[in-house]
Amino acid sequence: MGSNVWYPRSPSGDITELKILEIPGPSDNGPYGDFQQTDLGISGVGFPGSSSQNGTGKLLKKPGSSAPQSIPRRTDMKNQDVATSPQQHQCSKSYMDRHMETLNQSKVFRRRHNSWSSSSRHPNQVTPKKSGVKNGPMKNKDDECFGDNIEEIPDTDFDFEGNLALFDKAAVFEEIETFERKSGTRSRGTPNERSSRYRHDENILESEPIVYRRITVPQASKEFCTDSGLVVPSVSYELHKKLLSVAEKHGLTLERRLEMTGVCASQMALSLLGGPNRLNPKNIHQRPTVALLCGPHVKGAQGISCGRHLSNHDVHVILFLPNFVKMLESITNELMLFGKTQGQQVSSVKDLPDTPVDLVINCLDCHENAFLRDQPWYKAVVDWANQNRAPVLSIDPPVSEAEQGIDAKWSLALGLPLPLGERAGRVYLCDIGIPQKVFQEVGINYHSPFGCKFVIPLHST
Repeated sequence: MGSNVWYPRSPSGDITELKILEIPGPSDNGPYGDFQQTDLGISGVGFPGSSSQNGTGKLLKKPGSSAPQSIPRRTDMKNQDVATSPQQHQCSKSYMDRHMETLNQSKVFRRRHNSWSSSSRHPNQVTPKKSGVKNGPMKNKDDECFGDNIEEIPDTDFDFEGNLALFDKAAVFEEIETFERKSGTRSRGTPNERSSRYRHDENILESEPIVYRRITVPQASKEFCTDSGLVVPSVSYELHKKLLSVAEKHGLTLERRLEMTGVCASQMALSLLGGPNRLNPKNIHQRPTVALLCGPHVKGAQGISCGRHLSNHDVHVILFLPNFVKMLESITNELMLFGKTQGQQVSSVKDLPDTPVDLVINCLDCHENAFLRDQPWYKAVVDWANQNRAPVLSIDPPVSEAEQGIDAKWSLALGLPLPLGERAGRVYLCDIGIPQKVFQEVGINYHSPFGCKFVIPLHST
């Protein structure tokens, strides 16, 4: 027998009447608020049409029974359990009181806690429960968690963007900065503050003001500046020629100057060819090719010296030099050294490559021998260089733009730059080893702008 059915018995032990009692639920206005009683007509002898209960407390109809039967709901069974016996009724009633008080106390917390769950988005969805009988504390925990209604749970999500728009970030940071300025504390992490960063070798102590104009010449028609901002004025060709002459008188001979110019020019050319990315053992199958165009003068000797150093660094050098009956001693000496390298020397334009080369080094022009520009070989070489479509590096180019038949992309000046025009391209300056007192002797107040390098770029001001 289940605990939710009351059976009045006769003295003889036969069942004469069967009634199901329903206890009013928590709500008096619900469908189970009124006390209801259901009578089942059952035969008194032998239980031919009687009913029995299964493990869940439901009444099962026996064969032969024609009376209507009522299957109580789950909530009804809870209420019927209270009316099983007088002793159990008192115990269950105290438990129900405690249970209802617990539900009322945690109702607000459960609504707030479940507002983000799926029940808020789907208020009509019922959480499925596992089939089976749960006894003891686990059943009570399930009722506390899922037994409350969800009609008052909001179905809208929290508006993060709207609440974020209410926060005035700029005003907060301004207030922080104002407070820190008044209190003298250092600001940390404010967006408008730029913290000073120094290199490991940079002086952070206050020193003397920086002087950017440390080179002064008697007359400068054009000025350049270095990457660090130092001003480098240009000098006239006459002053530059006088400077080299005084340096040669003090021991800086032409051979030493040619060697220094060749080293600096070759270093610049190697950088233009790609540096270590191009010149390494993995790229030995694609050696860079340089066409070196030289005239029969000192500028041509500087180019030959540059070609010798390039050939020593595994660069394929093609030297063009026209045939003359009498050559300068400096050119003869440089050709003798160049002949010991793997470089190639040609004297005809027809022997120059038909395909574009990696770099063209121009040393054809000279300040004194202007008549060379009228020679057929000169015009032919200029046409070849302009049609080859290779970038051109000019070493110590002349001043006049009319004397420059080949447009250069880069130009390398020696010691101090000449007032070069736009056709000279980007100007670089190399240090050829002239002492400071030699500059002072010709009237130039000089302070080296090279720093740790021997070749530096110059920018027009």
